[in-house]
Amino acid sequence: MPGVDVWLFVGLAAASFLTTFLGMVTGAAGGLLLLAILATVFPPVVLVPLHTAVQLGGNIGRVMMMHEYVLRPILLPFVVGSVIGGIAGAQIFVSLPTRLLQGIIASFILFALWVPKVGSFGPERGRFAMVGFLSTFIGVFVSATGTLVAPFLNSASPDRRNYVATFGAVMAIAHTAKMFAFMLAGVAIGVYAPLMAAMIATMVLATWLGRKVLDRVPEKQFRVVLKVILSLLALRLLWVAADVGSWF
Repeated sequence: MPGVDVWLFVGLAAASFLTTFLGMVTGAAGGLLLLAILATVFPPVVLVPLHTAVQLGGNIGRVMMMHEYVLRPILLPFVVGSVIGGIAGAQIFVSLPTRLLQGIIASFILFALWVPKVGSFGPERGRFAMVGFLSTFIGVFVSATGTLVAPFLNSASPDRRNYVATFGAVMAIAHTAKMFAFMLAGVAIGVYAPLMAAMIATMVLATWLGRKVLDRVPEKQFRVVLKVILSLLALRLLWVAADVGSWF
């Protein structure tokens, strides 16, 4: 595998475990943290499809372990939105600057989290069709869009286990649509198959362990931690989008 030695192989497999465990217990940030780690190693042309493939495998494992908690009524509209978003993402050249896109996403997350009832606006099917479209379309270019989906799932989920299981299901749908989009675009990452297999394996192990911990986490505490983490991630996106650091 180009640029991957034994130590990097082991380190990335361990990173997959740790970020997945964090994502299971807190409900957020796992996929974004893994993307940030991979971004220090791989160029974007490899980074996004590699991250997508690993997340797809891990989310399938999560759904298999927690299928009884998945909120099934929202899956079909999310599938419809994801298919349209994936096709559009593969065909349309995105002219928006990356920073502007980051700023829009961050503002949207904060708005959905902190403005009452925004995360549950309109009919549920239409809402999740829109979320499916946006998360998959944007995900073709920036990969980790779980923070965009999270506020809406948080509003729709009566229990933390419903949230975690359904998050895995909808992200598996989005990642599947993105993989087809990459195939249409001729992107090939087969040379990294051993690394992806190892990262998916450690991700599944972390999912199993994280579920044991999740069952013991108080519902109120889970919701508070989720909201804080999503807010911090959104604020970080705004910071990066505004390039505030260049002023200091």
